[in-house]
Amino acid sequence: MSGRLFAGTSGFSYPAWAPAFYPAGTRDDGFLRHYGTRLATCELSSTCRQLPDSALLARWRGLVPPGFRFALKLHAATSLRAYATDPAGALERLLEPLPALGSSLGTTLFRVPAGQARDDARLDRLLSAWPPTIPVALELQDPSWADDAVHARLRAAGAVLVATETDDAPDPPLLLTGPFLYVRLRRTAYDDRTLDAWAARLEPFLAASRDAYAIFRHDEHGAAPGWALALADRLAAFAARPGRAPVDARHSRRSR
Repeated sequence: MSGRLFAGTSGFSYPAWAPAFYPAGTRDDGFLRHYGTRLATCELSSTCRQLPDSALLARWRGLVPPGFRFALKLHAATSLRAYATDPAGALERLLEPLPALGSSLGTTLFRVPAGQARDDARLDRLLSAWPPTIPVALELQDPSWADDAVHARLRAAGAVLVATETDDAPDPPLLLTGPFLYVRLRRTAYDDRTLDAWAARLEPFLAASRDAYAIFRHDEHGAAPGWALALADRLAAFAARPGRAPVDARHSRRSR
C-alpha cells in the first residue's frame, strides 16, 4: 500500500488566480468548491491571523469532496502563548473549533517563530499538553532547533517536523519524526527541474506508505496551484512505473 501526496497551496481565496486557475467570475464559496476539485489539500492561512469559529470550519468542510484534507495554520499569537507561557489554556482556545472539520482535518500547523531560540523545556511542556488525537506539524523556524535531541523529542510525541524551503535555503532535509511528511515550498518560483527534484525526493516516502503534504506559497498570478498539480502529476507517473504500488492519485491530474 502506498502513501498519498497532498499537494496544495497556502490559502485559496485569491480572485487574481482567475482565469489561470479559477474560472472567470468565481466568487465567495466558489473559490474553495473549485479548488477542492483540482487539489487534495489547502493550508488554511487566514486562521493564522484570526481564530476561526466552528461554523466557518463546518462551512469549509461542506465545500470540499471526501478525501480532501485541510492543514490548518494555527493562530499566531495564541500559538506563541501556548508555547511560551500557557500550554493548557491556550491550546484549549486554539483547538476547540477543530472538530467541525471532522475527517477533513489532515493536520494542524504550529509555528514557533525565528525569534524563539531552542528551549527544550518549553517544547516538552507543549508536547505533553498536546491532545494525541489531533495531528500536529511543527515549524521550528530558528536554526537552533536543528538538533538530533529535538528530533528525538518530536518522534517520541509523534509530532511532525516541518521542512521549509525558501530562496535562501533550498533543499531542506526531510526528517520523518511523525506519521507523515510536511513540506512548505516557499521559493519565488518552481521550474521543471526543481519540481522533478522534489518528486524524486518525495517518492520514496510515498512508496514506503507515508503520506506527504507539499504546500506551495501563494503568488499573485495563479502559478502556485499549477506547481502543485505538476508535482502531483510527476508522482503519479512514478507510481505508474512497472513494479511500483500505485500512489493514490485522486486530484493529481490536471483538468482537461
